[in-house]
Amino acid sequence: MGRTSLHKLGWVLLISVACGLKFSGVNGQHTLTLEESIQIAQTSSPEIKKSKLNLFSNQRSLDAQRAAMRSQFALDITPFQYDRTRTFNDLFSTWYTTEDYNSFANLSVSQPIGATDGTISLINRFGYRDNYSEFNDLRTKTYSNNLYLQVDQPIFTYNRNRLQLKELELNLENAQISNALQLLNLEKLVTESFYNLYKGQNNVEISRDEYNNQQVSFDITEKKVEADLLAREELYQAELNLASSKSTLENDQVFLDNAEDDFKLLLGLDLDEELTVEIDIDFITRKVDLNQAIQHGLENRLELRERNIALERSQFELIKTKGLNEFKGSIGLSLGVFGDNPQAPDVYQNPTMNPSVAVSFRIPIWDWGENRARIEATNANLQINEIDLETERRNITIDIRKVYRSLQNLENQIEIAQQNVKNAELTYDLNLERYKNGDLTSIDLNQFQNQLSDKKSALADALINYKIELLNLKILSLYDFEKQEPVMLQTY
Repeated sequence: MGRTSLHKLGWVLLISVACGLKFSGVNGQHTLTLEESIQIAQTSSPEIKKSKLNLFSNQRSLDAQRAAMRSQFALDITPFQYDRTRTFNDLFSTWYTTEDYNSFANLSVSQPIGATDGTISLINRFGYRDNYSEFNDLRTKTYSNNLYLQVDQPIFTYNRNRLQLKELELNLENAQISNALQLLNLEKLVTESFYNLYKGQNNVEISRDEYNNQQVSFDITEKKVEADLLAREELYQAELNLASSKSTLENDQVFLDNAEDDFKLLLGLDLDEELTVEIDIDFITRKVDLNQAIQHGLENRLELRERNIALERSQFELIKTKGLNEFKGSIGLSLGVFGDNPQAPDVYQNPTMNPSVAVSFRIPIWDWGENRARIEATNANLQINEIDLETERRNITIDIRKVYRSLQNLENQIEIAQQNVKNAELTYDLNLERYKNGDLTSIDLNQFQNQLSDKKSALADALINYKIELLNLKILSLYDFEKQEPVMLQTY
């Protein structure tokens, strides 16, 4: 193999590779880039589907609660009701029977008051009654209508409707965060699988180059042995080297096939589908500002918002716990007009006002320390969430620092690996000529071949690790230093 083709793994590695050697040269293959692979996974991943359903469920729950705060209209109709009762009259010491026929309807309009957690209702009850009493042998038939305005207002307690609405808003935000984190995690998994597939292909290419070189070495050795220019032991060694390189090639092919299946499974593709992946892992030093990465991460990381949401929920739980055995009251006001008449149009011929006022209190006296114990337990959970929030901030800072150091180290390692590949290529070419001239044994040439293969693999690994670490920094800081722009999260 010439120096030009070997040099392709140097400064720029831009290749389109088949997902398996069995697909090489097959027409009609589907070529995927990394971005396309991520998009496919985002639509087919079971975890993403569940995350979107959870997001939809929380959104609809919030919509339902908001709808519940609007005016509620209800119509209750009882077209027929019959009661027959045997009753004892203490005054006249006698039993008598009553029969009652009723037909009525209730129309109500209720409006929750979000600011005070009260309810104001307008209610109208219209009915017809046919009553017979055996006691005085009288039958009464009458129409009635009761129209009244009613107000129910709790006092000296927290606003339950507002708290429930806020909890549902936090649930929705938490579901949005979870969905966004799922997408980020999926992007990382797809990227790692994508580069793992490339790594397998690259190893196969390197192993094939080594096998071809070993084949050339074997042919040269065989001719020299036939011409009595080398001992037969050299041919045995050349055969051993050729068999070893073939075994390595077959092992790398198995790794590639497995990586291909894992990649298709992750993307939800048909395992028999023919496809190729297009990879660009050119090495360009990215300008990474550590302070910017840390600041952006601390300001935008969704995990911190998750911790804050957990903290707010703990505060809500504390409010609820304090309200389990609290002093509270309620005010009930009702004002309306009632009328009855044997003729329906005349029910309000002699109307009657029927106001009603009620004030009630619930005063806890002694609960054996139950409420205090519950409040202390809830306070402890609140403090735990505060500690978790601070710990999360510190972990984010440390993780970004670690990735930054790794990137700096990988930049140096890539430069060294590139130079090592160049040197290994030159060294192998020079020693191949020496071997052809009989100045080098096949064992020595095999060492130079292994050295070249190792250096090429090391360069590819360093380039892949650099790309993956850039992705890790993007996820940790929510800033894309390749594009020099903030990450726009999808929350749907």
